[in-house]
Amino acid sequence: MNESTDINTGLAGSLVMIVLTIAFVVLLVSFYRRYKRASEPDNDQE
Repeated sequence: MNESTDINTGLAGSLVMIVLTIAFVVLLVSFYRRYKRASEPDNDQE
C-alpha cells in the first residue's frame, strides 16, 4: 500500500522551483525599477 502512494516529485518539484524563482526575480526587478524611478528628483514637474 505504501509503495503505490509514493510520488516521484523530482521533475515537478524542479519545474515549480524554477517558475517560483523566475517569478521572484521578475518581481524584484520590477520593484527595483519602481524604487529607482520614485527616488529620482523630479526636476521636470517643478
